[in-house]
Amino acid sequence: MNFPLRPQGRRNRVFPPSPPTLHSLASVITGVVVVCGLYFGRAVLIPITLSVLLSFLLAPLVTTLRRFHLPQFLAILVAVLSTVLALAGVGALIAAQVYQLSASLPQYQEEIEQKVQTVQEKTVGRADSLMSRAATALQRVTPTPPPAPPQPRGRAARNQPQQPMPVEIHTPAPTPLTLAQKALAPAIAPLETTFIVLVVTIFILFQREDLRDRLISVFGSDDLHRTTTAINDASQRLSRYFVAQVGVNVTVGGVIALGLAGIGVPGALLFGAVAALMRFVPYIGIWIAAIMATIVAAATQPQWTMGVTTLIFFIVVDVVAGQFAEPMVYGKRSGLSPLAVVVAAIFWSWLWGPVGLVLSTPLTLCIVTLGRYVDRLNFLTILLGDQPALTPAQTCYQRLLADDPHEALLQADRLLTGMPLIDYYEQVVFEGLRFARNDALRGVLPGEQVARINQALLDIVEDLESVDDSRHAAPEEESARKAAAEGADEGAKVIEFTLSPDAGEVLCVPGRGAFDDVAVAIVGQLLMRRNIPCTATTYDEVRATRGAMIDERSPAICVVSLDAPESAPYLRNLVRRLRERAPDATIVVGIGAALRDDGAGIADDPGTLFPTSLRNLVEECGAALVPAHTRLPEKRAATPDMQDQYRAGAKL
Repeated sequence: MNFPLRPQGRRNRVFPPSPPTLHSLASVITGVVVVCGLYFGRAVLIPITLSVLLSFLLAPLVTTLRRFHLPQFLAILVAVLSTVLALAGVGALIAAQVYQLSASLPQYQEEIEQKVQTVQEKTVGRADSLMSRAATALQRVTPTPPPAPPQPRGRAARNQPQQPMPVEIHTPAPTPLTLAQKALAPAIAPLETTFIVLVVTIFILFQREDLRDRLISVFGSDDLHRTTTAINDASQRLSRYFVAQVGVNVTVGGVIALGLAGIGVPGALLFGAVAALMRFVPYIGIWIAAIMATIVAAATQPQWTMGVTTLIFFIVVDVVAGQFAEPMVYGKRSGLSPLAVVVAAIFWSWLWGPVGLVLSTPLTLCIVTLGRYVDRLNFLTILLGDQPALTPAQTCYQRLLADDPHEALLQADRLLTGMPLIDYYEQVVFEGLRFARNDALRGVLPGEQVARINQALLDIVEDLESVDDSRHAAPEEESARKAAAEGADEGAKVIEFTLSPDAGEVLCVPGRGAFDDVAVAIVGQLLMRRNIPCTATTYDEVRATRGAMIDERSPAICVVSLDAPESAPYLRNLVRRLRERAPDATIVVGIGAALRDDGAGIADDPGTLFPTSLRNLVEECGAALVPAHTRLPEKRAATPDMQDQYRAGAKL
């Protein structure tokens, strides 16, 4: 059905956004200062950050030990010592496996060189052969260069500049003390950092409550509830994330070690430990361990079977861990979008190097959690979080603005898997139409764009005509019975109307808004799906003096307009004219007109109804076609007995 579009009035002036204020400039300067402080203060901030995150990891263990009535000092000491022993055990295991592999390194080196040579012959060698042939062919067509000038002799040769004498600088042989310093220097810095981290972690665990009180006093003593909620949410989220990540990584490392041992790869425990540690590096860590294990597997035997099997095994384990294990352990939402994880890894790697790469995900998760409670940081939650940036209604309207009805239809298909069609129309389409109506009233939507939006929506409504709502029937039935048992008016059961042939039909009348014709098409589709006969007209036909489609015997008239909540003057006049032409008809005014004291401003008679939802509108229209002696009172679904009585009357 094609609906005529309403002529657009004078376009209102749209003011440009406000210029940047001093507050915006101060926020940018603050952000630059914070980033510079993180970069230049990384030598101090990295140990403190590691200590804070380690305290989040050990906090659940300390709490568990305290439940067994252990003193606080002893619980913290046991937790820290357990961590140190675990790290020492992993280090000793890695060292032993490295020593074992180093003994067979010459044999592996020879096998790897042979495989590399074979690969070069098959790939680079053929490329070199092709390049040589091309160079030979090019030399044949290239002209011969002129001969080189003769070398000078005699006096000319004696006048040539003398070549400089080469000078070599020999450093003295290093002393044993120098060799010891060079050997221990790379290990001193990590040991020093580890010692500082452990000491700071112990103090943080000792003074957790005191530190929390100080943070509350500094950042939010005026709003204790909000600040306490933010701190508890951040600490619980990070603790849960760290514990889950450690558990998943250790499990993956153990599975990889057992699998590689079964395949026959030397150093299976080493690669299992490396895989468990490297999985803390997002996305690329596991593949570093996979490449190392694949190289050793390929060097173990002349064939490629073990190397290919090892690589496939890593792929299977990573897919299972990433797609099944982690969602089950972390939950459906970890708090960060995949793009945010990648961007955070790049940013923190630039700031703090490899340590920043490992800490990128937990640090970003902490910032996103903080942005949920600090208004000035809320943009970080929107940019980096995994929550949808737009509501379904905003997304639908945006797709229509972008002239992309295909995406809007795909969104409808996704949403209809979890909600009935009538709820999709009310919560998504009509909410999106309200955004469009506001833009049309502001004058920012030209007439041709309004026409495209209307046509796209009509196409979507037509495509959704065959949607099956049977899978949502049982939940609606149960919720309706509960609501009816509680005496609630909303949420009443949707009744399938079986009317007599002479019951008449509902006349759907649109308002004069830019999108009211689409609203009438939606209401008409819903009425037909409930076996309620209906027909549609236009605002111009109703406004005409002849009123061709309206007679005084019309049982029900449904006025559908997005202007109903504002009780526009033209709607009051429209309802008045309809009442004059059909004095006995039940007039239903929607969409969104609430039952309120000033509702009589549209129609000052009891025969005009103002349903509060799209579901109520459909029920009111169906009830208007039922004979008066079989109708229920205003609350038609008050009890199950009254519902049965109402159905019996509808089937007469």
